[in-house]
Amino acid sequence: MENYFSIALIITSIALVASIILQSKGVGLGGLTGGGDVGGVYTKRRGVEKTLFWITIILSVAFFILTMLTVMFGQ
Repeated sequence: MENYFSIALIITSIALVASIILQSKGVGLGGLTGGGDVGGVYTKRRGVEKTLFWITIILSVAFFILTMLTVMFGQ
């Protein structure tokens, strides 16, 4: 059972990293390292951007739950 949690945790972590990287659209490499134009203008998320935002939230919650389950059942 511990192997299933580990495999699910690896898949979830890869998907979470991919969704976070996809959200930094148009920022370039400067945004990934902390530089670049941050901008103070709030824009509403629409379409694919909103869907990707919610997928990232769901993946982060799933990652947290899987981590807790792995710790609880791993002992």
